[in-house]
This record gives sequence, C-alpha cells and structure tokens, in this order.
Amino acid sequence: MHTEFDFNKIKELVQLAIREDIGTGDITSKLFIPEGSKSDGTLIAKEAGIIAGLPVAAYVLSQIDKDLLLTANIEEGARVEKGAVVASVKGLTLSLLSAERLVLNFLQRLSGIATTTNKFTKKINGYNAQILDTRKTIPGWRYLEKYAVKIGGGANHRMGLYDQILIKDNHLKIMEAEKENGDISLLVKKAREQTANEVLIEVEVEDLSQIKDVVDANVDIILFDNMIPVKIKEAVEMVKAFENNRNPEIGRSILTEASGNITIDNVEEYAKTGIDRISVGMITHSTKALDISFDIS
Repeated sequence: MHTEFDFNKIKELVQLAIREDIGTGDITSKLFIPEGSKSDGTLIAKEAGIIAGLPVAAYVLSQIDKDLLLTANIEEGARVEKGAVVASVKGLTLSLLSAERLVLNFLQRLSGIATTTNKFTKKINGYNAQILDTRKTIPGWRYLEKYAVKIGGGANHRMGLYDQILIKDNHLKIMEAEKENGDISLLVKKAREQTANEVLIEVEVEDLSQIKDVVDANVDIILFDNMIPVKIKEAVEMVKAFENNRNPEIGRSILTEASGNITIDNVEEYAKTGIDRISVGMITHSTKALDISFDIS
C-alpha cells in the first residue's frame, strides 16, 4: 500500500532525535571501531505484522550519513511473518551503529500502529464502517502516526484543531455558562458563514433527543460519543429517517461516527450498527510497537 509522504513534516523531529541520541557522537563505538570499517545491517521482523516507516528509516539514515544505503525487501505496508528480512543497510560501521536505535524507534512504532490499525480494519471487513484515528498522539509524532494509520488501512480524522470544526459538549456548556446562545442550528450557521465550504462541521451528540436539531442544522458529521452499540443503532436509524424528511435541496448526506471505549473485542458490534466512522484512540496512544531487530555484521 502506498500513501503520499511529506518529508518536510518530519525534518525537525528527525533532527531532534539525532541530537537527543547521538549528540556529539557515539563515544563507545569510536573507541573500538576502526574509522574506515564497513558493515552490512539487516532489519528483521521478530513477529508478524504490517511494516510502516521504511521511507522514514531511509531518511533517518541519510541524515546521519548520506552514504548509508537502505534496500527494502518488501513494499511499504506489506504484511510480514516472523523472521522475514525487511531491509538491508550498507555503509560505515560507525554510522550504522549510530543509526541503529533511531531507525528502530521510528520503524517499530509506526509498524506497531499500522499493525494494530490493520487488525481493527479486518474485524469490520464487510461492513460500511471505516476505522479512524484521533488526536491522541505523541507530541511531534502526529503526522507520522496518522501516516501509519493510513498504511494500516485506516483513515485520518482531523489533523488538529485547525482543519475541522467539531462542536462538543464542552463548547455548549461553556456558552451556556457565559450566557451565550448555545442553539445548535445557530452555531452551525455561524460556522458555515465564517469558514470555507470545504471545512467539515461535526457535532457531538450525547442524547438522542438532540438528533433532529443536528440533522436540520445541516452538519457534515454527527459524533456519538460513549454510547453502547444498541443505542448507536437507534441513533443511526433516526439520522436516516430525519434526513429523508428534510429539504431535498440540501443534497449532502450526513456521516455518522462512534467513539469512546471501542476495542478490538467490541468494534464489530459497533460496525453492525450501520455507523459510517469508528474513531479509536488506542491505535495511536497505547498500541504496542512491532518487534524488529537491526543486526549488524
């Protein structure tokens, strides 16, 4: 699987990682390894999974030593079994030893996210729903982690607070406390008037009684947070019913989304409800890294 990659978005992170780990140089290796020594390195999967981050690994190597050459044995996004040779690296031994941990840090985490995401997507294969990530990412890693989600077969939710409107319960509570009008229709109208047409407007719904007003407000997405599947099924059916009765000139179809306490064990139950999107925070914030080794000979 291929997805577009913007190396400009990881420059600062990679340079930070290099300064953090290598600093003024690997003093241990410099003591024992001859300066002109050359070696081969092999990246080996120690468990089965989806590999993500090969372009990142190659970029990290190039930033440490432009002469380090990575040759991938598989395509980005491919599934590997335990023991598979993922890639090989050639170059100065000192450079390989300096790059080892940094390459693994990126490759293991991104492959772990892609693997976990893939497990979720397989669980709901055949249903209408799509797995999405959230903003629960490591600071500085968001672009990479969301990239890994796409490699694993998932889709990206908003990148940050700046690229999509999401009106949540806290917004409504604060507006009420500040004696502002918290009417959903007025809020959505204001959002439509003051933002570009391509900016999506999503509204969080906690109670089924809010659904008609939200549908009539002509939102793009309705988010059902922390609802059990049976309640979400009812909510999805209500959205469709209210959509059928609204002004046909509106045209656009409202997407529905579920979030909150969704795991690999219950995600299929949510998919069965007819929901369009299922956002899962754990695929980035608490996923297990894929075990990969970097052997140097």
